[in-house]
Amino acid sequence: MPRAYVPAAIARQPWSVLLPLIALVSFGAAVLDSAAGGRFEIWSLSHLFRFGVFLVVAMIIARLPRELFSKLAIPVYAGLCFLLVLVELIGGIGGGSQRWLNLGFMTLQPSELMKPGIVLVLAWFYSVLPIGETQSWRALLPAAVLLGIPAGLVMLQPDLGTGLAITFGAVVVMFLAGLPLRWFLGAGAAGLIAAPLAFFFLLHDYQRNRVLVFLDPESDPLGTGYHITQSKIAIGSGGIIGKGFGNGSQSHLNYLPEAHTDFVFATMAEEWGMLGGVFVLVVFGLIFRWGLKVATSAPDRFSRLLAAGMTMTIFFYMCINLMMVMGLAPVVGIPLPWMSHGGSSMMTNMICIGTIMAVERWNRAAPRTLS
Repeated sequence: MPRAYVPAAIARQPWSVLLPLIALVSFGAAVLDSAAGGRFEIWSLSHLFRFGVFLVVAMIIARLPRELFSKLAIPVYAGLCFLLVLVELIGGIGGGSQRWLNLGFMTLQPSELMKPGIVLVLAWFYSVLPIGETQSWRALLPAAVLLGIPAGLVMLQPDLGTGLAITFGAVVVMFLAGLPLRWFLGAGAAGLIAAPLAFFFLLHDYQRNRVLVFLDPESDPLGTGYHITQSKIAIGSGGIIGKGFGNGSQSHLNYLPEAHTDFVFATMAEEWGMLGGVFVLVVFGLIFRWGLKVATSAPDRFSRLLAAGMTMTIFFYMCINLMMVMGLAPVVGIPLPWMSHGGSSMMTNMICIGTIMAVERWNRAAPRTLS
């Protein structure tokens, strides 16, 4: 249809990301419906409802001006750190971890909000730091403190997966800000040296077991290695075209744990096969392509770092989840964006999307602002 016949309010929406998101969420709802044995109201209905709610939130975020993002960076970061401290003091305990705050009308996991929060505050920090100082320690020490406080609080919960996600987003922003490559190489070398010490003295017993089972899943196929073993069976049994919608035995017979959350990709792959997996990867590729295009087209340093950091935060979610369900990474409890059932993940990823949409709007407004 010619653009002239499309209402302006519809034409100006970022359909290059909305259409892939709708496709991914709809596919996820179908997979969740199958995982629930055809009972749409159990997981699929709430999945679609949450997407609709947080899509509205993303649209609101997309309308916010750049100056407001910049002004809110420190207050938002400080508020999230305060919430993380409250989690340590009065947070609810579940599954051996203390991660949630009961607000009465909802249960909030502040560590999830810190994923986009750390990207926002570091993008602001490097936007006000003179470019010539990115090669000095003044570019590293404040950023390390800004990262260390929330990452340390999250690790205390303990929540290794979320702590790694927060660290990954921060490191991406620091790298793109232009910090010397030798610092990252040195940090990587130090991490390799410290890894054995952390394994024996810092990790909890269940975290150590996850690493050992990741290296040799068959060593405990009915215990700690059960998740990975059943996930690989589900994915492999799907073959090229899958067993067909609603015919997945691993999830329907309850062999596959967390079939609707962390291991939803395995549920999908059993029924839709490699073709379904390729579809998911292609849709994610379209979303990442859009996010990086927005970042590279951004008119200023703050906008570029913000859009790139949010895009890579979503990428970390996807990458770690897919590696986990295929046995290429230890089980760390990170859901698959827009397919796994869960409100916290949907909230975080839609905040990231809304922020990138805001940068895209700033890109369009930049020529008029500068003229």
